[in-house]
Amino acid sequence: MTAQAVEAPRTDVRAPGLVKALADGAVVAKRNLIKIKRVPDLLVFSTIQPIIFILLFAYVFGSAIHPKGISYREFLIPGIFTQTVIFGATITGAGLAEDMQKGIIDRFRSLPMSSSAVLVGRTTSDVLNNILVIAIMSGTGLIVGWRVRSSVGEAIGGFLLLLAFAYAFSWIMAVVGLMVPSPEVVNNAAFMIIFPLTFIANTFVPSNNLPTVLKAFADWNPISSLTQASRQLFGNTGTAPLPDGPWSLHHPVIYTLIWIVGLLGVFIPLAVRQYKRAASR
Repeated sequence: MTAQAVEAPRTDVRAPGLVKALADGAVVAKRNLIKIKRVPDLLVFSTIQPIIFILLFAYVFGSAIHPKGISYREFLIPGIFTQTVIFGATITGAGLAEDMQKGIIDRFRSLPMSSSAVLVGRTTSDVLNNILVIAIMSGTGLIVGWRVRSSVGEAIGGFLLLLAFAYAFSWIMAVVGLMVPSPEVVNNAAFMIIFPLTFIANTFVPSNNLPTVLKAFADWNPISSLTQASRQLFGNTGTAPLPDGPWSLHHPVIYTLIWIVGLLGVFIPLAVRQYKRAASR
């Protein structure tokens, strides 16, 4: 019998690229979650801010704002959810910038791991962090008077949509985090972008109350559609949008899903490319 006939089957077959990236990303995500456990201040301060916003708007401004057909507190909480998960996405950029600054990315590069695993792990761990923050905020909202008035399935859909948009947005912050020299710069840059996006929207006041130019921007702002979709899925809409209102607010779930797919399609390749460039510097 020839040597070719008795050749043993290979046992070192490599997993497909996507499977390997996901497996390696799970390891990196675990590392990031352990870091939160060891530095609980990260979670505490990311939770305190939205609680302060809930209490501030509900008790200080709530008496002056009267959305049609619904209590202000039920109108408010979905907007706070939206703002919180968007700001939570900045952790992705700050974490990557910190790892770059400390040379941890160089250590990752020396390991036999997928080049996209660091990005997959970072964004995934931040989604898990957002789940915990939303759970705490939901409890706070119930205390101040927020109620879910839809079915369980619709409510779960609302939370999933929030997390999906936050995940897509975290890839934008991943690109920013790999381009700037420090986490402090990420936080400043993110604040300059996210703060006006979340306030020139229907997060805290109905967009119909805004001046004409700002109203046009707010109506098509994906933050507004995400907030409106959340209100619909939680049953906190009160009255329907105006008959002559924009398509984005009449179909907020579809419009938000379009943005999610678009952001992922554009920024995942950009983040991977920027990671390879940044890691080679």
